[in-house]
Amino acid sequence: MDASATAELTSRFQARFGRPPEALTRAPGRVELLGNHTDYNLGLIMALAVDKTVRLAAAPRADREVQFVSTAFPETAHFSLDRIEPDPAVPWADYAKGILRLLQERGARLGGFDLLLDSSIPLGGGLSSSAAMLVGTALTVRKLYPYRLTSDGVGTAPARGARGVLPPLDAAEKMILAHVCQAAENHFVGVKCGLLDYIVSLFGRAAQVVLIDCLNLSVDWTPLAADMAVVICHSGVKHALVAGEYNERRALCEAAAAALGVRALRFVNPADLEAGRAKLTDRQYGCALHVVGENDRVERGADLLRRGDLASFGELLRQSHESSRLHFLNSCPELDVLVELAWSHPACIGARLTGGGFGGATLNLVRPAAVEDFRRHMAEGYARRCQRPLESWACQVVNGAN
Repeated sequence: MDASATAELTSRFQARFGRPPEALTRAPGRVELLGNHTDYNLGLIMALAVDKTVRLAAAPRADREVQFVSTAFPETAHFSLDRIEPDPAVPWADYAKGILRLLQERGARLGGFDLLLDSSIPLGGGLSSSAAMLVGTALTVRKLYPYRLTSDGVGTAPARGARGVLPPLDAAEKMILAHVCQAAENHFVGVKCGLLDYIVSLFGRAAQVVLIDCLNLSVDWTPLAADMAVVICHSGVKHALVAGEYNERRALCEAAAAALGVRALRFVNPADLEAGRAKLTDRQYGCALHVVGENDRVERGADLLRRGDLASFGELLRQSHESSRLHFLNSCPELDVLVELAWSHPACIGARLTGGGFGGATLNLVRPAAVEDFRRHMAEGYARRCQRPLESWACQVVNGAN
């Protein structure tokens, strides 16, 4: 978190709670580059941590009460750590509540605290504000009440250094935390999401693409080409994954894998899929075709990036969006218009929907010198075609949460 953001967040916390914060945390949102809906299918993913972030400030309390305040919502969440339940009146706080409940169930000894949350991640934009909130809350609480996650609970709490700073999480503990965050969203909030969002928020590196193999949970990185800028275009159509679309697609993928006799669609290649097509319903086949194709595109895409073949990489993004539109059915008319407009600009290298779909945002790879012209082109075209204003952002690729 830069100095100006730190000062602003500290000032806001002081004004709200009458004392300075003792913990400051930032957790980035993520942009899925390739690998749409592959995570819960044990597949392959390419993603970026971006400078649309959740920022949190907190200070401990003497009791076991928790107060959550957000700059984005008027409601305050106030509850006891001894009774953590979803609250339909303050739904945005359920994500943070979920991680607190899971941490305590694993044995973390937490106390009360006041927390202020500020976010530059557009809600419903497909950049995973929910994952950033979960990761950010977990790391903020760790700074107040240190814990060390193990595979089956918690271990001896880490000791603070000379300045009172805790050692950073190592790779193994980051992956455990990703699983805990996933469980919180799956079971407390009700979204049957995979691990992608949490892994990228935790493992992101500046100017690097995060490569994730969800079968063995390995993480690698490869440089993002210097002559490629990232622009996010927000359709203004807010998706609500809890409403069922996401969970329905996951169920279709799981049913397709079961019908094909495999653990997950990761173990299906294109030839296997065609050979087993008669065993699947049309919707199961469409979802499987998308996921199997995405795994192949990620594998090829990583090699293309390393070789600097940006034109071929961009073509994979085109194929990915078409698969979302025609097979997985997680696009929408506004996203399709945005992708069509992007490809009509001469500086566009690639464009596709990013994230869960059903609204949200598109990812656009653009020649850096033309970013502002591209954004103007997109705003004008979208207003003309959809009668909607367009928000867009040129994003920097950043380090993971800290």
